[in-house]
Amino acid sequence: MNRGKRQAAIGAAMVALLTVAACGTDDNSDSGGTAAKPSNGASAIACEKGSITGSGSSAQKNAMDEWVKAYQNACDGAKINYQSTGSSTGRQQFVAKQVSFAGSDSALKDQQKTDADKRCTPGTAVDLPMVVGPVALIYHLSGVDKLQLSAPTIAKIFSGAITKWNDPAITAENSGVTLPDAPIASVHRSDGSGTTDNFTKFLKGAAGAAWTFDSGSDWKAPGGQGAKGSDGVTATVKSTENSIGYTELSYAENAGLSTVAVKNGAGEYVKASTDGASLGLSTAKVASGDDLKLTFDYTAATKGAYPIYLVTYEIACTTGLPADQAKLVKSFLTYTASDAGQSSIADLGYAPLPDSVATRVRAVVDKLS
Repeated sequence: MNRGKRQAAIGAAMVALLTVAACGTDDNSDSGGTAAKPSNGASAIACEKGSITGSGSSAQKNAMDEWVKAYQNACDGAKINYQSTGSSTGRQQFVAKQVSFAGSDSALKDQQKTDADKRCTPGTAVDLPMVVGPVALIYHLSGVDKLQLSAPTIAKIFSGAITKWNDPAITAENSGVTLPDAPIASVHRSDGSGTTDNFTKFLKGAAGAAWTFDSGSDWKAPGGQGAKGSDGVTATVKSTENSIGYTELSYAENAGLSTVAVKNGAGEYVKASTDGASLGLSTAKVASGDDLKLTFDYTAATKGAYPIYLVTYEIACTTGLPADQAKLVKSFLTYTASDAGQSSIADLGYAPLPDSVATRVRAVVDKLS
């Protein structure tokens, strides 16, 4: 996607990305950081040496792969290993001190936050929004290259209330489209997933009485087929006729799968895009303090907004890590939150953080020690 066109589409709802916070210095500070210029032409990274491991969200895997590659190419002596284990596993491993940071598509809940804070003693655990992207509804229907659905209809499909593709509720929203008289094969995540949590939060917030479940990372579609990870859901839908599932846009694009145009709060059917996700996120409320949890409004009547999106958080300790790990985590997250870091993933199906969120993230990362 042409970056100029993307920024123009975002318009007044979005402003410029973060300015780079990771500038190296010539003095020998306690951090031991040395400035290096990434091979991708990004601004200077304040490098640290050492080794850290992160795990969690598969939604951010493509972004994390790009960031790790850029950082390690720029910084000799740094090794960063990110394992795409799923958000639930990432949070568990963070609490158990098995990883230095975790990626999660959902902010820490009450007990999780308490446990994570204990791990970070004498500091606390913080949720740092870092990766934004639309959750695409992917489908495999021979001869159908255009499909649009509202939240109530999506809810009924995944809850099992609608079982055939030519159900009247679906055909009413797709005039002129020939839908097969075939059973719907819904595909969900079999592992604990922040993508599932965000997808079900959208249904709970936008589908009204049509959605009879709570939201959650471990929700399973009644009668549906489970698949592990975003790559598993994508592969299952691609190989299964008459199927529908949910995954991040980057996976859908890489697999060449069709995506559903979803009805937003303004009454428009909008296909998944980074532009639309940015507009949707622009209505989010950011918690006060350093733990930057976001609250979404899935019914906001924002024209052009795509209504199903997620934010992947990096979960980190304000203090409490071994000194060498703490320095490298801070340096790496400073880069990922920078203009250079955010810009580097724009062509991978991810959207930029709104300035109001990005500024807060930079300020908290700067406090890590």
